[in-house]
Amino acid sequence: MAKSNKPAKKTTQPEKKAPAKKTNVKTEPKTKAAPKKTAASKVDDSKNNIKTAAPAKPQFDTGRIVKHIAVAGNIGAGKTTLTQLLAKHFGWETHFEDVENNPYLYDFYQDMPRWAFNLQIYFLNSRFKQILDIQKGSKTIIQDRTIYEDAQIFAPNLHAMGLMSTRDFQNYTEIFNSITSLISPPDLLIYLRGSIPALVNQIQKRGREYEDNLRLDYLRRLNEYYEAWISKYKHGKLLIIDIDQINFAENQEDLGQVIQRVQTELYGLF
Repeated sequence: MAKSNKPAKKTTQPEKKAPAKKTNVKTEPKTKAAPKKTAASKVDDSKNNIKTAAPAKPQFDTGRIVKHIAVAGNIGAGKTTLTQLLAKHFGWETHFEDVENNPYLYDFYQDMPRWAFNLQIYFLNSRFKQILDIQKGSKTIIQDRTIYEDAQIFAPNLHAMGLMSTRDFQNYTEIFNSITSLISPPDLLIYLRGSIPALVNQIQKRGREYEDNLRLDYLRRLNEYYEAWISKYKHGKLLIIDIDQINFAENQEDLGQVIQRVQTELYGLF
């Protein structure tokens, strides 16, 4: 009787362990199912993030600070007109070339050799002060004519024509080099390119008395200097507008095209 009781105890022990093993097996799939749900939720979250992030991205670089736009071009190209039109559209402040109050301009057109150096120094100093004001201020300024034109076009042309002595030209160039080491170039340079007939037509329309003595060969030489300068301009962004093809002063569609190109250059496509 004692021998038959011992096997009975052995058989009951495995029966209790077996269910325990089954319950362990059943709980494992439950723990594996939970990560699948969290993985799915992570995918959904990432999609949501993409959808909400897209509108937040600016369509152009709104963080870029634009402080200085400059308009360059030969006499009669329409710099003042374009400066006024762009300033009105974008809400910019204008800095114009000091023509009416220039104490040397009328004398220069009467006697160029005598007043060439004086005139160029006046313009150089005037534009230098304008640029300093632009750099110190917080507003966006559009400037009629650049400081580079004085040194790269008008002064060399006067020297080449024998209207400015070599001594004066060298002195002027050294002053210009010292000044430009203290200033930054414009954020955008707009160059108005025009043929001699187009320039003459514009000059005749505005009827400035001191421009009556302008010679065609003088305008041609300036145009050659302008084209040589603009072909090597590397200081910053450059936009070239052909006034023979685009009449922004009288045609609203042409003006709209110019405005769109300026917008693209400054802020990119949108």
